[in-house]
Amino acid sequence: MASGQAARRARFTTWFGLVWLLLVAGVGVSLSSGPVLAQEEKAAEEAPAEEAPAEEAAPAADAGDAADEPAGPPPKSALKWLLDASGPFGLMIIAGSFLLVGLMITGFMQFRRSVFMPPAFIAEFESKLNNRDLPGAFELAKKEDSILGKLLVGGMSRLNKGYEESAAGIAEVADDENLGLDHKLSYISMIGAVAPMLGLLGTVQGMVGAFLVIASSTTSPKPNELAEGIVLALVTTLEGLIVAIPAIISFGLLKNAQSRLMFDSLSMADNFVQRILGKKAAPAAAAAPAPAAAPAAPPA
Repeated sequence: MASGQAARRARFTTWFGLVWLLLVAGVGVSLSSGPVLAQEEKAAEEAPAEEAPAEEAAPAADAGDAADEPAGPPPKSALKWLLDASGPFGLMIIAGSFLLVGLMITGFMQFRRSVFMPPAFIAEFESKLNNRDLPGAFELAKKEDSILGKLLVGGMSRLNKGYEESAAGIAEVADDENLGLDHKLSYISMIGAVAPMLGLLGTVQGMVGAFLVIASSTTSPKPNELAEGIVLALVTTLEGLIVAIPAIISFGLLKNAQSRLMFDSLSMADNFVQRILGKKAAPAAAAAPAPAAAPAAPPA
């Protein structure tokens, strides 16, 4: 049990380290790209001024050639535009959305009553109990990978120590299984919390880029020059919210399902252990004192 918890902690630490490295890399890219873009834009503005005398001396025939050139860049597809407008933090949010979809599908497939308490296993286990085949029932529970099977193994392994120890064994297994399920759900919760923060980072990056354009321009910047930074700010914020809202909703639904299904599994495992030990379903009735004997009839 302790080794399983250590393995889960190691996996969690590995994932957290990868996410942190991606975040640091995104911050580095955003900070390094700002000055470079500003220098490129400034150089592009100075280049036409230096080439102006040569253009004035060019023959008028070049005007016809210039008219044949395309008026602007070719239109981008929606996917290409989204990738360009997202920036490094937006790409991290998109990558997190794919991970979120996988975790959501896995969670909704796992948090079902038929997975926690398989009907076929329950029927076969009850059949062995009715036939008083306790070794066969124990072996059946050991081979079962469901939550109910693991709880029964934890309780039946302490049957010789009485009901209190069996109930404690069931509770220990339940705590360990709950810890593993909480770790799986924590990734969904983490994505729901981190996605808006990445969107906020993208917003700050876009606004910094827009102000860099203003600061590096010697004249009043054109609206299309400022639009790139503003679009980055708005798109990353939108992406963060689109990912965070389903993550928060899914986490709440799956957490409630976990609590309900674990409670039902605990109740069923406890009932099976009571049946094996011969405990009555209503202990109060069993503990009730026997009725007093009727008084002897008086002598005639």
